[in-house]
Amino acid sequence: MHQQIYVNLPVRDLPASQTFFEALGYRFNPQFTNERAACLELGENLYAMLLREDFARSFTAKPLGDARALTTGWVCLSCAHREQVDTLVARARTAGARIPAEPQDYGFMYGHGFEDLDGHHWELIHMSGHPADTTD
Repeated sequence: MHQQIYVNLPVRDLPASQTFFEALGYRFNPQFTNERAACLELGENLYAMLLREDFARSFTAKPLGDARALTTGWVCLSCAHREQVDTLVARARTAGARIPAEPQDYGFMYGHGFEDLDGHHWELIHMSGHPADTTD
């Protein structure tokens, strides 16, 4: 089916958003980054396009939502292990993220998340098994 994913997120201050995600250890693809947009590399064939709000408006007739006030969705990324989840959330906190909840441990799945500088919710999870493998 699909070969790549590009999640498009409007941001108020593109340079500040780039600095934030670089503090988490992410890189940007310079081929698709300029003064209006930055291509955040999340993994192999996984990208988030951070679009300056004025540029993001050129792609839609609808008004842009304020992710700090409304939830319309969130980005969920898998991590190789629990420690990676905790490390990324700690880095996000240090870089200025809001941490809206405590980590959740379901046995087979561990997750924790943050809201970036624009309020976009990022959830990080580590799956260590299958829900059917656990008992209450």
